[in-house]
Amino acid sequence: MVKSELEKLGIHQTNIELGMVETKEEINDDLLLELKSNLAKSGLELMDDNKSILVDRIKNVIIEMIHYSEEIPKVNYSDYIAEKLDYDYTYLSNLFSEVRGITIQHFIIKHKIERAKELILYKELNLTEIAYKLNYSSVAHLSNQFKKVTGHTPSYYKKIGQKRKCNLENL
Repeated sequence: MVKSELEKLGIHQTNIELGMVETKEEINDDLLLELKSNLAKSGLELMDDNKSILVDRIKNVIIEMIHYSEEIPKVNYSDYIAEKLDYDYTYLSNLFSEVRGITIQHFIIKHKIERAKELILYKELNLTEIAYKLNYSSVAHLSNQFKKVTGHTPSYYKKIGQKRKCNLENL
């Protein structure tokens, strides 16, 4: 999709990755405006602000790490993110907080709890296995964060999830 829009406008790219495009030449303001408009029609957004781009890359690293990796890295998240993006973690952390209004740590916690909710509802894992998979130090630690974020315990969440599933099956 992005590649075809670039080609239509005669923009030569050297590299296209998820969320990033490198072009061979500078793009003038008129062409950039047209590209933004064409991408917006497809539900895509062109970000040309370096801070926003870096924050988006931070978010992508975290989401990939938590939702799509088989195992969350055992190293500190700060080390993992800094290494992946090749930036000083303090800089990344300050930038993320400035742009998003939330710390990287809180963003990670929110996504770990979302992942825990998925695992509770859709996988046959117990809380010990989920805590291990999400790199929590204990089930109690997972349960405490889960309750802080959702307002419910993991076992209560599992019960209401099973009730909903049962209700849907009875329709």
